Amino acid sequence: MIVSEIEATKPHVAVLSVPLMGHIIPLLEFSKRLVVDHDFHVSFLVITTTEASAAQDQLLQSPTFPPGLDVVYFPPIDVLSVTTDDMLMLTRLCVMVEESLKSLKSVLKELGELRSVVIDKFFTQAFDVCCELSIPAYLFYTSALVMLTFSLSLPTLDCEVEGEFVDLAEPLKVPGCPPFPIEDLFDPLKNRKIDEYKWLLFHSSRFHLAAGIFVNSWQELESVTYKAMTEDPFFKQIPTPPVLPVGPLIKGEPPLTARDIEYLAWLDKQPSDSVLFVALRSGGTLTADQLTELAWGIELSHQRFIFVVRKPTNSSASAALFTAGSDIGNPMTYLPEGFLERTKERGLVVPSWAPQVAVLKHPSTGGFLSHCGWNSTLETIINGVPLIAWPLFAEQRMNATILSEQVGIAIKPVVKPGESLVGREEVERVVRLVIDGEKGRDMRRRTGELKESAAKALEIGGSSHDALERMAKEWKAESNV
Repeated sequence: MIVSEIEATKPHVAVLSVPLMGHIIPLLEFSKRLVVDHDFHVSFLVITTTEASAAQDQLLQSPTFPPGLDVVYFPPIDVLSVTTDDMLMLTRLCVMVEESLKSLKSVLKELGELRSVVIDKFFTQAFDVCCELSIPAYLFYTSALVMLTFSLSLPTLDCEVEGEFVDLAEPLKVPGCPPFPIEDLFDPLKNRKIDEYKWLLFHSSRFHLAAGIFVNSWQELESVTYKAMTEDPFFKQIPTPPVLPVGPLIKGEPPLTARDIEYLAWLDKQPSDSVLFVALRSGGTLTADQLTELAWGIELSHQRFIFVVRKPTNSSASAALFTAGSDIGNPMTYLPEGFLERTKERGLVVPSWAPQVAVLKHPSTGGFLSHCGWNSTLETIINGVPLIAWPLFAEQRMNATILSEQVGIAIKPVVKPGESLVGREEVERVVRLVIDGEKGRDMRRRTGELKESAAKALEIGGSSHDALERMAKEWKAESNV
């Protein structure tokens, strides 16, 4: 890597991400803020694998990165040599991270003098390497403050709760969080004997090693939780490093393709707040049966829609997580027979991908059926669009609980007792409620308020801007810049 003389004089920070788009995006935006707003030189370190997604490659090879932001790749990992077909998502990720650790020390040493290293939440082994090299290390938590609170509490819960969490008679409670119904818990929490749970506990138990924890949220969005984290005796006893909400950090709007422009032109012809946007992001998939029920429910609602359809899978909802952007074939062949013809006057069906940010910011978009990944959640909030929560994997069910019960901008479809699918009648009900009901209007008002608070948080004098500025000044003072 060649560094210009100008960049060599700036304080240098390394940012370390795991190879998942939901993590790379906010960490990359955080890096851009340090470079553009605070005049840092940032080396963005990312794991490379033999199965890197097309979306990841496209993002990291962007020609529009600001001068001073360099992408640095670890030596590539042969995924097949370190993973097995039966590994679950989190275990697979953590095994790849473990393999990359072998080269971390040499990579950091080659970068020269570093003021700090900012570490992804699933790369906490890097704390040991940074300690050995005498480099201050910070954690970047890519999810909500509530989820950070839960993660910090997990080692205590692990000691105090006997047996399995899923056998508890009441919702799980931790300071600063709404009670989490047992069925909404993050999948690895449902079996404490599996490797996924052990990895989750391992990383959570090391968060206290951070000099500080950056979070992709803002104080006003999660004020109750932030107050608990800074004032509740529980978090002082752990102890908890300083928590720095610096969000919302979301991906900038990419250039539009000719097809994207066609989608937006269709939206231009629709009434304000009248269109439901259905998109489960690039890493999530539905079963064939659930896709059928979802399509029928959308049709029965008689509401306008943009429906992003991906090829279904009956294996795992996260089956496409590591191959995001690589969809092939025609997923629309999996829709109910006649769906396209019957709905052509009020709906638009899009194969695989649509320009999410551009659709969400369009005034005709009145609701978003989303998997509740945190990046998509932030995108919908800053555009003032209410949610139908359709979580698929990871912490998305817990996010859905937060958004519906604490933040008040989402509604969760109900699955009938004894059934595994959200039925078409329930889909019809929630779609009507959000687009054409009083509940939807209430949620739209609430998201409008949060949209304003997000903008203020990022302004000079706002909570998120000032939190990062304080940290930047501290790093600069340490480097005598």
